[in-house]
Amino acid sequence: MTQSPIATIAGLYRYPVKGLTPESLQTVPLRVGQTLPADRRYAIENGPSGFDPEAPSWKIKTVYLMLMRNERLAGFNCRFDDATHVLTIRRDGMVVAQGDLESASGRATLEALFATNFADELRGPPKILSASGHSFSDLARKVVSIINLASLAEIETMVGATVHPLRFRANVYVTGWPAWHEAGLVGETLRIGAARLKVVKTITRYAAVNVDPDTAARDLEIPPALMRHRGNNECGIYAEVIEDGDIAIGDQLAVEQPSLV
Repeated sequence: MTQSPIATIAGLYRYPVKGLTPESLQTVPLRVGQTLPADRRYAIENGPSGFDPEAPSWKIKTVYLMLMRNERLAGFNCRFDDATHVLTIRRDGMVVAQGDLESASGRATLEALFATNFADELRGPPKILSASGHSFSDLARKVVSIINLASLAEIETMVGATVHPLRFRANVYVTGWPAWHEAGLVGETLRIGAARLKVVKTITRYAAVNVDPDTAARDLEIPPALMRHRGNNECGIYAEVIEDGDIAIGDQLAVEQPSLV
């Protein structure tokens, strides 16, 4: 059996508020059945969705403000503090709003910012949502998303332009795999130190990846390019954590080989 090439973690990111900017991390504790800590912990409801924080359930991403339709979200630079639950939002380097996401007054302050800036795109008052243990992921199950940077290099060739990796809003970016190697890993188990993850699905890409995270401009047509060149609009993989472990930038990621015993 041919051994799968070993990859190296080049970047780690979480997205505390769905649709808002990522936070770069150096180390991450992975826990069984969980996302990265605070990943998609909050979302901004775009008008009444029926979400019940006492009985949270997955809902399609179109009920929230999101980059696929609300690309100007990328113009806000955000930082979430785990200890205080305070989200600070900057635009052009200046603080434009700050509030405790676990307090009514803090949420109201931030909601006012989105109400003012996205008035023409709202179906009702924006509301910051959260629920204990819930993640507002694009997938109903709690997963970690992984992007192969070699695949992104091929996408650059497809579209004839530089492609910022953060367009793909992944948790883990890796080097060392050949382009599109990850697409064949569904069902495989990955090991990063003590952590083990089961690859459950490839990631289907839509218009959110067309938005430049630096300029907030919708300036590329990546999913159509993927369809033309590869026959699908998939890039990246989702994996579930099946064994605890801490991971860090520079760690190696290997596909487990089945036991011959």
